[in-house]
Amino acid sequence: MKKAYQLTTAELKEQNHLQELTTGLTSQEAHQRLAANGKNILEVKPTPKWKIFLRQFNNIVIYILLVAALLTVLIGHYTDAIVIMAVVILNSLIGYFQETSAANALAKIQEMMAQHATVYRDGQRQDVDAADLVVGDVVFLEAGDNVPADLRIVSADNLRIEESALTGETNSVIKTDEALTDDDVPLADRVNMAYSSTSVTSGSGLGIVVATGENTEIGKISQEVAQIKPKKTRLTKEIDRVGTVVSYITIIGSVIIFIIGFFLQIYSLPALALAVVAMLVGSIPEGLPATTSVILAFGVSKMAKRYKAIIKSMPAVETLGSVDVIATDKTGTLTKNEMSAIELWSGDRHYTVTGTGYAPTGEILLNNQSATLDDQLKLLLEAGFQANDTVLTQEDGKWSINGEPTDGAFLTLYRKALGVDYHSPYEPQDILPFDSDYRYIAELTRNTDNGQQVIFVKGSPDKLFEMAAKADPNFNLAKWQQRVNDWSREGKRVIALGYQTVTGESLLEVEHDHLYRGIHLLGLAALQDAPREEVIAALKAMNQAGVAVKMITGDDPQTARAIGQQLGLAPGEIHAITGAEWDKLSTTEQAAAAKHNQVFARTTPQNKLEIVNALQRDQLVTAMVGDGVNDAPALKQADIGVAMGIKGTDVAKDAADMILGDDNFATMAAVIEEGRRIYDNIKKSILFLLPTSFAEGLVVAFSILTAQQVPLQPVQLLWINLVAAITIQFAFVFEKAEPGLMKRAPRPVTSRLMGRHDLVQMGYVAALMAIFALVSFDWFTGHGSSALNATTMMINVIIISKLFYFFSIRTDHYALGQVSTITSKAWSVIGIMLAFQLILTYVPFMQEAFHVTGISITEWLAVIIFSALIMLVAEFDKWIRTRKER
Repeated sequence: MKKAYQLTTAELKEQNHLQELTTGLTSQEAHQRLAANGKNILEVKPTPKWKIFLRQFNNIVIYILLVAALLTVLIGHYTDAIVIMAVVILNSLIGYFQETSAANALAKIQEMMAQHATVYRDGQRQDVDAADLVVGDVVFLEAGDNVPADLRIVSADNLRIEESALTGETNSVIKTDEALTDDDVPLADRVNMAYSSTSVTSGSGLGIVVATGENTEIGKISQEVAQIKPKKTRLTKEIDRVGTVVSYITIIGSVIIFIIGFFLQIYSLPALALAVVAMLVGSIPEGLPATTSVILAFGVSKMAKRYKAIIKSMPAVETLGSVDVIATDKTGTLTKNEMSAIELWSGDRHYTVTGTGYAPTGEILLNNQSATLDDQLKLLLEAGFQANDTVLTQEDGKWSINGEPTDGAFLTLYRKALGVDYHSPYEPQDILPFDSDYRYIAELTRNTDNGQQVIFVKGSPDKLFEMAAKADPNFNLAKWQQRVNDWSREGKRVIALGYQTVTGESLLEVEHDHLYRGIHLLGLAALQDAPREEVIAALKAMNQAGVAVKMITGDDPQTARAIGQQLGLAPGEIHAITGAEWDKLSTTEQAAAAKHNQVFARTTPQNKLEIVNALQRDQLVTAMVGDGVNDAPALKQADIGVAMGIKGTDVAKDAADMILGDDNFATMAAVIEEGRRIYDNIKKSILFLLPTSFAEGLVVAFSILTAQQVPLQPVQLLWINLVAAITIQFAFVFEKAEPGLMKRAPRPVTSRLMGRHDLVQMGYVAALMAIFALVSFDWFTGHGSSALNATTMMINVIIISKLFYFFSIRTDHYALGQVSTITSKAWSVIGIMLAFQLILTYVPFMQEAFHVTGISITEWLAVIIFSALIMLVAEFDKWIRTRKER
């Protein structure tokens, strides 16, 4: 069965039962088709906010805390229950706001759909709601319209459509009504099709609707976005795994302790229940979600302020640090999306041009010296300037164009050479617009100095060579064609320029026949969408860090490979594959191709998604950088999607996890380093938090098993957990990056958060903390302190022990030698923690709520001595490890 772009106009009319194009469908037929096939809209079904909130409670840590809260209510400890529930709600709110902060990409796609359409129905041209369009409708398009559905063009008058939202390429596409014969024509090359959500930039035409709603190309993208489920980041998975393991250990331990206590009748049932609740609450690291959230939040804030990188999903910050591969769009991301003339052939002189972009800064050089503008070079510049229908403007110090990038390059070149204020002696009289059938643009001008009419022409070299050969039988085609080939192999766009002096009668308008009488070839210009200078440095840093970069583009492979070479996309040879070649590969072959190739040319939106999937199947953490609607599925599928803030579409921004506010791809190197620093600090904070939480549970377990009074109540254990999480845990936020961070390879997907030594250290630190706390309690009571007094000192021993352990765990070097590297902000956090402890110990209402009392200076000194023991043991462990490594 033929595809829409392969059908002739006659076949289309027959297929849709159309007598004449300007007659269109009958209202009755349109109504029947609408009833059968549905409206031309995209359905969006957002998740209700209440469901998102309830989803936050689906966590084993939360379940345990809820059970603990219920038990404390049953035994009448209402204050404890209130504090526990406050912790549960706080953690759930943090998760809720993280999840709802991401906007709905599907809603943004729906907003891009045109609202109205001009159609022919019942022999009349009329405006209808775009939602009521049906297959077979004949739609009239003109400049400024958004295309309301997927159309097969059947009539085109200089019709140009800007399709960057779908194809990623910014040049407007000249449309034709001719059928295409090939079976598999890439989306970007279907010049007889118009797609929903694209926009008409010039001309007019007629198109027959061939797809509506979810059957359109943008509808297919919408469905792909909807089908991609949100994924947990590696860090989130690792923390969930840690939380689950800790929870199961805690539950099993609590059940065993309860059974032992019940059968040995160590306590009454209410007292035993309260003790087990205390063990549960003490062992569960309630501060873990809050701690990681705050470390990530500070990372988000830092990236926004320093790098203009907006992170929408906080765990994505850490994901950046573990990225193995970055798949990225080319145009406007790795390159400036601003065409520049970089080389010229004028006669037999080869010139180079400095400066990139549309700002007219730079000069023309000959043999690396400022070139003198001879008459031929001036005419070449004039041809590029006159045969042009684009406008170059300056606003707020920034130069931009309204029109085609290729034309803009010649306007800039003209101003570079002749000055911003230079006035051309040639006065435009008539223009022959660029047409895809002819592939050139020409302008009839009059020289105001001598009245001579001149036609300037600019376009495809093969067309202008043919014209030049008509005027000069000795025209050296081989020489000029070789120059074109040399530049084309280097990935440069080659444009030829020429002129014809009008002889005889004056012309009122320029026609194609005039040019084919013969022209004088002025020369060639090599144009290029210049690579961003900062991207080259960033790619070098990424290669050092072991991060591979894949360029996905609509360019032809030769051009794309050349640009990849200039960018330094990879240390060695650049390999390329086209979308058509990719489609022929099996799943296994695609995985190999995704890893082997650095350039993916002539790709479709589906190809982008498949490339990301292939990389992920190969256990590679993949980031996707893009800006168009066509990038949305891949952005959402990637481990981290990155959209452009300025040139990016709303759909791309909403599908992404991160937005580059200044469209600067080079920021990726900086945020990868920041992500690695954040991961290191989160790991340190977890290795700090878990043993101190276990220690509290062990205190209760030891007390039950030895038939002693449990010295700590649930509300006191929550205080110990939370005061550390709210204060000293956050000191890890300010830890600086380790030296050589960007020379490390990305950590493997199979790597675990904690190694064997980490687990051993957690075990002995938890046991020693519990032992020191219990010994100190016995020592205090044995030296005349009341149980209330001893409990207060015990709480302070555990808290101050955490402080000393922080000094040790924050660095692999000896703690005392690294005290000077602690930042002033971290010292401030430590000061806040100590202030909290003083408030707990001495403020009356806190004493009553948490069952504590004031202690003396001597007792504080004893607290500090017991607390310091844990750091001494941890430092001794470092000493042993250092000796083994040596």
